[in-house]
Amino acid sequence: MKELTLEEIAGFSNGVVNHDKYSCAIRSISTDTRKLEKGSLFVALEGERFDGHDYVIDALASGASAAMVSKKAHFDDDQGLPLIRVEDTLIGLQKLARSYRGSLKVRGIGVTGSNGKTSTKDIIKSVLSQSYSVSATEGNYNNHIGLPLTLLETKETDAFGVWEMGMSNPGEIGLLAGIAQPDIGIITNIGVAHIENMGSQDSIAQEKGDLVERVSSNGYVVLNAEDEYSMSIAQRTSAETIMVGFDYGDVRADIISDDGFSTRFKLTGEGCNEEISLPFPGRHMILNSLMAIAVGLREGMSVDVIKRGLLKTELSSGRLQIKDINKVTYIDDTYNANPDSVIAALECLKNVKSKGRKFAVLGEMAELGEDVERYHMGVGKEAADIGIEYIISVGESAKPLNRGAVAGGAKKAIHIDSHQNCAQFLESELQAGDVVLIKGSRSSAMENILTIIENS
Repeated sequence: MKELTLEEIAGFSNGVVNHDKYSCAIRSISTDTRKLEKGSLFVALEGERFDGHDYVIDALASGASAAMVSKKAHFDDDQGLPLIRVEDTLIGLQKLARSYRGSLKVRGIGVTGSNGKTSTKDIIKSVLSQSYSVSATEGNYNNHIGLPLTLLETKETDAFGVWEMGMSNPGEIGLLAGIAQPDIGIITNIGVAHIENMGSQDSIAQEKGDLVERVSSNGYVVLNAEDEYSMSIAQRTSAETIMVGFDYGDVRADIISDDGFSTRFKLTGEGCNEEISLPFPGRHMILNSLMAIAVGLREGMSVDVIKRGLLKTELSSGRLQIKDINKVTYIDDTYNANPDSVIAALECLKNVKSKGRKFAVLGEMAELGEDVERYHMGVGKEAADIGIEYIISVGESAKPLNRGAVAGGAKKAIHIDSHQNCAQFLESELQAGDVVLIKGSRSSAMENILTIIENS
């Protein structure tokens, strides 16, 4: 972040510095006492099971230059503690981030969607980085705390900020977009992720669409032409809308090949007629890449430079990562899961050219509400229809997936109760040349299976 004084931070956050004798430069913001250094501002957030105010003294002793605290917190101003007092530290952090973002010339890109938002963010960052200085969301910093912290890491020299926006409850996208003030809005798709909290897919579309309403008329929005909600979402913005897709759209792809590890397609539209190669598989990843291509073209980048950025993309951990262990190929897609993303991953597994057998190791899909059993059974049946030889469900909540696979006529549908037992089964069953997809929701921690196998 650019250097700010305590007074500037107080002004940005509607706070007050506790004493005019304190003057220091702030060069980073943190809510974690383990990540402090000289020039850091520690923000004392409060949660259900913690209170950051309990760690303010430790934070300052660990090197923080100042702390943001609630006005109701009891600190003696004569203790020599440089403090910025605000009504509420979370709101103070969000106001600080919004004001700080407004002080920058950076062009902000807000990315949301039910599936693929992190991968799309990764691809956009890689493409734009070929010509511009770019900051982007790291890890899962895409919520009401993570997004403000991400914005506050943006440098004055950054031309673009690519900011992922997640949600699990109503009102969250509007809040995040209001903080980020995006110039460009990207919505990957509308699925059923978090439907337990949102009630319906229509409600999810309404919530995700709040992003485009925050994009000014001078900006633009990129939407998925293959998604049934995109036309109605486009009507909610005064900005230019760019559609990407296969059969129609402003930027289109005609798939040439998909071998389960990489893809090639013909890019058309916007004056393009080029063959594009991607270092990752899947129809869904082509759509994500089209969104990055649309941004690159709109920002004046040549197709050759965009191609270079696509090939250099490094996807975040747990997203279609290929790992070879003991002559077995593992597809690590363990970061998260919902019905649409699991089916997309199964299609990738189907397309793998291999002489060995194919295993789908699937954990639960969380936050699916009252239809959770139906969704799991549907995925199990889809895996069987696709023709995956071994369909392995893991954990109590994934049992309906096994029933769906059996009903779909799977060659081998197996249910295993734990990560440890699943790893042991795979180690005893797998042969050289086999391919294994592992996927599940965050709550199922399916990456543990890979960890056990790697360490055995």
